[in-house]
Amino acid sequence: MVDEIRERVSGIAQAIRDKDLAGLRRLYAEDVVSFDIDPPLQHVGVDAKLKNWERVFTFFAEPTYEVRDLTVVAGEDLAFAYFFGRLSGTLGNGTKTPGMWVRGTLCFRKVEGTWLIAHDQVSVPLDIATGRGVTDLEP
Repeated sequence: MVDEIRERVSGIAQAIRDKDLAGLRRLYAEDVVSFDIDPPLQHVGVDAKLKNWERVFTFFAEPTYEVRDLTVVAGEDLAFAYFFGRLSGTLGNGTKTPGMWVRGTLCFRKVEGTWLIAHDQVSVPLDIATGRGVTDLEP
């Protein structure tokens, strides 16, 4: 089970690099709830989640996605994974960006034998004194 979840996470990274919305759609449950870094506070449903990725793909001509320190805990039909992730690459105007590291958590549910993402959360640490996200940290 753990290997299956690891494969799903690798599939996310590959679909991002390929700008493959159809491939991403196959990884999410229809009723996924996403707490992404983009407003609003939550995105409900696979279409809302894919709109976030669509926006990313309009900014990046060549996106890359790196996953570090992936930890997976899996049961019979529920699993979760947490990791550090970095979206980087070449922007549409040709500028290369190193991106930033975020913290990611994915909750999977087995649906008809397939592990699908039922919930995801992406966050950056917060500097409480300034109220601003800290985006220059590295794992």
